[in-house]
Amino acid sequence: MALRRLLMDLRPLKESPAFRRLWAGSALSTIGGQMTNFAVALQVYTLTRSSAAVGAIGLASAAPSIMFGLIGGSIADTVDRRRLVLLTSGGLAVISALFAVQAFLGSGQVWPLYCLVAAQSLLGSVNAPARRTFLPRLLPADRVAAGAALSMFAFHLGMTAGPALAGAVAAAWGLKACYLVDALSFAAALYGVARLPAMPPEAGGEARPGLRAVGAALRFIRGERAIAGAFLADMSATVLGMPFALLPALNAERFGGGAQTLGLLTAAPAIGGIVGTALSGPVGRVSRQGRAILIAGAVWGAGLAGFGLAHTFWLAVALLVVAGAADVISVVVRTALVQVATPDRYRGRVGAAEYVVGVGCPQLGNFRAGTVAAVTSPGLSAVGGGLAVIAGAALIGWTMPAFSRYRAPRPGIDLGESRSEDGVST
Repeated sequence: MALRRLLMDLRPLKESPAFRRLWAGSALSTIGGQMTNFAVALQVYTLTRSSAAVGAIGLASAAPSIMFGLIGGSIADTVDRRRLVLLTSGGLAVISALFAVQAFLGSGQVWPLYCLVAAQSLLGSVNAPARRTFLPRLLPADRVAAGAALSMFAFHLGMTAGPALAGAVAAAWGLKACYLVDALSFAAALYGVARLPAMPPEAGGEARPGLRAVGAALRFIRGERAIAGAFLADMSATVLGMPFALLPALNAERFGGGAQTLGLLTAAPAIGGIVGTALSGPVGRVSRQGRAILIAGAVWGAGLAGFGLAHTFWLAVALLVVAGAADVISVVVRTALVQVATPDRYRGRVGAAEYVVGVGCPQLGNFRAGTVAAVTSPGLSAVGGGLAVIAGAALIGWTMPAFSRYRAPRPGIDLGESRSEDGVST
């Protein structure tokens, strides 16, 4: 019985056929998407032999998401979100097919790849915020955390299995096959969305998308202390602690510089994510969600600081796994808090803000880590970043007591109502 309570809560899959279809389709599509990411990076490097050219893929992907993500959320708050996701997912499937077409044509140019990546990111900046609104529509409030954990499990599984499968497929049949598998995987994603019920925004939302609607959402986030605290906790953890830019240097300095050791270091946080979601059963029963986010963020920081001090390879991997597990627990609890505490009329725009933070802050964090490492050392950058994350969590808890006291609403409480421990609406 104790083990069952510890393991991931599968009730959302059993109780909601719509969520089950959406989850399965998204999981398959995530694996396909990771295969395309692998293939694009390898194709660009094969054509250019330039790491800078490979790095430019990230710029082509991040820029549209950051520039248009909030507008995408305002669109999601004015139309039927199911139809919007169906439309944008269809567009993403077409782009995936175009990746395969350019591979078969063999043009030998990199600019079509950058253009397709940018177009993919632009559609994704509309698709992702709208998708984030589905969870509280498909599940009751007390199942949202479990649904978020299942979604994160599928995401981390795709992050781990996708590149490994892409490597095997590329070795056997070439990069063209990776692109084709991704295009075919959209069939499952489209089916999962097509079978959802209609999801028009509830009455009282914005009449039209645009900057005015975005401004209203940002004012809402600033005024809701629990949601603002959740955003700040995420920004602090990623900007101050993101370690991936340090992995190649630390691998070369301490662990021999081999590709296999670097691969394990890179995969370790995702492995931790799988472990964290697999053992996420108690997360759905967490009542003090703000405090849980801060504690998980501090554990993430402690794992990173320990990694910066580790000179034994398996200890370094283990600490990154612990950090990854803490990170995914923080994400699951934050997702549940934000989704339940946000009124439906704002969910697209708040989800878009969360999406932009998730896209932009890790990139800033890696830039910070690399810059500090260049001035000091990679190890000192990792240790300092981890300690800064712990200090950031403590500072947020001290300066935003309404966030640290925030309690998840009990079953039966209106999803639009969120309350801190003292009963004051936030």
